[in-house]
Amino acid sequence: MKKRVAILGSTGSIGTQTLDVISKHPDKFEVEVLTANNRIGRLVEQCRKFQPNTVVIGNKDKFQQLKEALEDLPIKVYAGSDAIAQVVEMSTVDVVLTAMVGFSGLKPTMNAINAGKPIALANKETLVVAGDIITEMAAKNKVPILPVDSEHSAIFQCLVGEFQNPIEKIYLTASGGPFRGKKKDFLENVTPEQALNHPNWEMGNKITIDSASMMNKGLEVIEAHWLFGLEPDQIDVIVHPQSIIHSIAQFTDGSMKAQMGLPDMRVPIQYALTFPDRLQADFPRFNFMDYPNLTFEKPDLDSFRNLKIAYDALKTGGNMPCIINAANEIVVEGFLEKKIGFLQMSDIIEQTMDKVTFIGKPSVEDYFETDKEARRVAKSLIAF
Repeated sequence: MKKRVAILGSTGSIGTQTLDVISKHPDKFEVEVLTANNRIGRLVEQCRKFQPNTVVIGNKDKFQQLKEALEDLPIKVYAGSDAIAQVVEMSTVDVVLTAMVGFSGLKPTMNAINAGKPIALANKETLVVAGDIITEMAAKNKVPILPVDSEHSAIFQCLVGEFQNPIEKIYLTASGGPFRGKKKDFLENVTPEQALNHPNWEMGNKITIDSASMMNKGLEVIEAHWLFGLEPDQIDVIVHPQSIIHSIAQFTDGSMKAQMGLPDMRVPIQYALTFPDRLQADFPRFNFMDYPNLTFEKPDLDSFRNLKIAYDALKTGGNMPCIINAANEIVVEGFLEKKIGFLQMSDIIEQTMDKVTFIGKPSVEDYFETDKEARRVAKSLIAF
């Protein structure tokens, strides 16, 4: 039986690489649902190639354009965020890969879990925002959450065969991004174009800026807390410029396991879709002679304050991670539009943390309200 896949965010970097994985294994996978927010052209191309049962465009203004472009195909076409959240419940969906950007992935993921669908999670913000509720729902519905982020997939792979053995610590590796080693005086004047020039990975704009500011690693720390049940002091971050070691698990006897390989997101994507099996793949192979030196550095929390901000939010708990996530989405947008500088992003996130109502034990509704309030506060600080 082919595994029928719903890809939320199919036109982005993770979505397109997921389709590449699927195209190489037509005997194993079938595309059941594709969703995108705005990219009509790419979405139409994907629909013509993979012939999904259903397609959803988030932007309702583009519904008619999409419907007309696909009118010669037997594909159901819908529009809007509610439709995205509903299609994951279809009985014909076997697994949901969530590659939507930011907070928008929360509701569809919750619906998919309630419908008993395994989750291949590339939308880290879902666990950052509401990790307590998501993990509780997943346990209640006996739904596996399989990490797609390279770092969390690495830890997950290191734990196979070790689930009965407690973790002492994990190390999440970070490339350091395009500004590794730079100080505040340099960062004060960097441009979005410089920040988008990542040395190792090809990613969407939002996650690339997050990588440059180290917020991406901060969000990964929070995600790791929920995925692996670890305390903040059990999660360490090390800068590893070569991006060959994707992360490391350390056990109580001092032994360490690392998952290694060339930086290629198709590896964790395929593993999440095929776990516990590994399929043959033609991905490029790592050669030790090409990397005679693997180096490691301590992250600079003074110049890249977002990582410390994320740790502080995790330690505070409640809706604080939700606040920083919402504020970060707004400041990244502001930076890309050249309304604020690179270092101002951290300033505005911290100010938003101070201004938004803190809730120690938030409900689902509280998280949605917190997200709205934090966005409003952050926008007012930028003066959009």
